[in-house]
Amino acid sequence: MLDPSVLWRAPDVNPINRKARSIPGLNPINVYGRVFFFSWFGFMIAFWSWYAFPPLLSETIAKDLDLSQAEVANSNIISLTATLLVRLVAGPACDRFGPRWTFAGCLLAGSIPTALAGAVYGAPGLMVLRFFVGILGGSFVPCQVWSTGFFDKNIVGTANALTGGFGNAGGGITYFLMPAVFDSLVQDRGLSAHVAWRVTFIVPFICIVVTAIALLVLCPDTPTGKWSERHLAAQQNLASHGISGAVVDVPGELTDRATTGTDSPSNDSGEEKKLGFEAVEPKQPDGFAHEAQVGEQQMLDTARGEIVVKPSIREAIPVVFSAQTLVQGGGYFCSFGAELAINSILGAYYIKNFPALKQRGSGNWAAMFGLLNVAFRPLGGVISDFIYPRAGVWGKKFLIHFLAIVTGAFLIAIGLTDPHDKSTMFGLVAGMAFFLEAGNGANFSLVPHVHPHANGIVSGCTGASGNLGGIVFAIIFRYNNKDYAKVFWIIGVMTIAINLALSWIRPIPRGQIGGH
Repeated sequence: MLDPSVLWRAPDVNPINRKARSIPGLNPINVYGRVFFFSWFGFMIAFWSWYAFPPLLSETIAKDLDLSQAEVANSNIISLTATLLVRLVAGPACDRFGPRWTFAGCLLAGSIPTALAGAVYGAPGLMVLRFFVGILGGSFVPCQVWSTGFFDKNIVGTANALTGGFGNAGGGITYFLMPAVFDSLVQDRGLSAHVAWRVTFIVPFICIVVTAIALLVLCPDTPTGKWSERHLAAQQNLASHGISGAVVDVPGELTDRATTGTDSPSNDSGEEKKLGFEAVEPKQPDGFAHEAQVGEQQMLDTARGEIVVKPSIREAIPVVFSAQTLVQGGGYFCSFGAELAINSILGAYYIKNFPALKQRGSGNWAAMFGLLNVAFRPLGGVISDFIYPRAGVWGKKFLIHFLAIVTGAFLIAIGLTDPHDKSTMFGLVAGMAFFLEAGNGANFSLVPHVHPHANGIVSGCTGASGNLGGIVFAIIFRYNNKDYAKVFWIIGVMTIAINLALSWIRPIPRGQIGGH
């Protein structure tokens, strides 16, 4: 039976990496609850600002800057391109510098172009500005890596889905907030539309800066302290439980991992010293009275296979191009890629089929697509965590493909019917959102199991693949003008085909230590 007290009481923790085995989401005083809060809230603020243009772009900004439909579409594509590049960099940066600093860096870097939105006076300026605002979309990677670093395998799917889902809701919130702030400035402050939309962007700028500073001041890098000391902490925790062996080399590379419980430190390298340790009398570390019961071999596997190590190009390439990373990327290409592209045009699609809604009405209905992330993306993670003890990582992988195929069916249905009845349209979009957004959550429930020693790289590649999907689908929208229905069924067919092609690949590599 679910105990509601887990939502606020101090969680049980893994004795080696100190990851929590429950989510105290209602307790921001607890360090796990605090990191959980800033993971989702930081990404939500970033997503809001990242997608602050579309709610005002179709009518107000396009009219003020005299933009064509093609220029509007091109600006959407450019924004996604920047995010793709940042996510590819953010993954290794998380492994090298830690997700907290990478997160804050993305937020602060993206806040500068957000504040400069008012300096745009034409299509070229809009393209350049939206490219740099796209940096904010890269904050998703440190959001997920940070969450993975604080929550153990039994609950990490739910934790990542909640942080991602609440964060993605920023894409819905922006459709409420940006028109509301704009209307307030026009109606209550008497500003012209030309000035009001520019001033509107100061609001997300302030929120981003405050959030970035707060997460740096109030949160730690890892449950064991500084990012640079994570290997040492694992060594000490193993020793405190009377377990001897070897962990990883210092400073540590992706391939510096022992393969069996009987491995001994190598004498081949004079530069790198093996983090070895001797068994001592087990001692309960101060401040961690809530240790979960974990077997000795599982402790060793956690220390050897699940402690993130410093990336280098030589060791990163096999991770990036592994079949398992391809599966994660392919699944997210379809699910999050479709979400990004649809989020950019949904308001315009509603205006086309229901002109009476106008800018604010269509924006409110389009916002529901993003806001459903609050419930649907976490549900994907919750279901994945429910399946995990019963069907293992194969069960998690099957869920990803199942949700994607049903999503494809909904997309095809929307595309072929092109509904002009509001109930039909909004019902089909809500049904599609359920499976698509749950698929996003299920995908990042499996990510922590795949090459866990290089979690930042896998997360970065997966997140970047989502943006690549968004770019590809946005380009298809771009060259089909306002024939939105046609593009919906094209995306649906691609989603089904890609997931069927990837369904046979193993969820994790043979012989992998950790992640099971």
